[in-house]
Amino acid sequence: MIQAFGKYMVMLYSIFLKPEKFSIYWKRFVDEIIQLGLKSLFIVILMSGFMGAVLVIQTASVIESAWIPDYTVGFTVKQSMLLEFCPTIISLILAGKVGSNIASELGTMRVTEQIDALEVMGVNSVGYLIGPKIIASLFIFPIVIMYSMFFGFLGGGLVCFFTEIIPVEQYVEGIRSFSEENFGYVRYALIKTSVFAFLITSISSYFGYFLKGGALEVGKASTKAVVYSSVFILIANYILTQLILI
Repeated sequence: MIQAFGKYMVMLYSIFLKPEKFSIYWKRFVDEIIQLGLKSLFIVILMSGFMGAVLVIQTASVIESAWIPDYTVGFTVKQSMLLEFCPTIISLILAGKVGSNIASELGTMRVTEQIDALEVMGVNSVGYLIGPKIIASLFIFPIVIMYSMFFGFLGGGLVCFFTEIIPVEQYVEGIRSFSEENFGYVRYALIKTSVFAFLITSISSYFGYFLKGGALEVGKASTKAVVYSSVFILIANYILTQLILI
């Protein structure tokens, strides 16, 4: 474990050694934004919409009392989506989709000796391959999570509109209630998302870059990348919640 952590830290340090031309990094950065973020939008929007819809139904079915106003449903959905569901659950989903993709991509390059070829040509392979992934994820993941928040609220609103489980006006009022706290919640969610983005891309890159073996090991590396990324996301989630909210 100590040896693995040391290799991981050396990998992160190597990103800043022997930088290539800015134009090369910029092209890689744009490509990674498309690969890691934009191609994940559909699944994020789909899951966020259904999460918001299910939260509205579950909350409304539990809160059946004349003493509790209807806008409580919207307030509960807002709290759940902003504090936990969007930043954490969606990041776990991205760990499965993006993390496995990164590990398999780098693992395949290692098996086919493409990384060795870059090293022979004098290219800083870590900086060229991994650096743009980490920077792109730090840039695009918070944007993806903001889309998740919007479509989560939209999914809940559509349920209210079509089923009339509660009036839409009451749902919107619940989301807008205690508006002075909303900015703090969004900031908390985006801070967590940035940390999760770094963990997903760096851990997945580690397992793919340092892969040893053949094609069979690529699948194992992808599995390890998803598992370890998910575990460290949960640990970081607890630590950040303790530091920021308490």
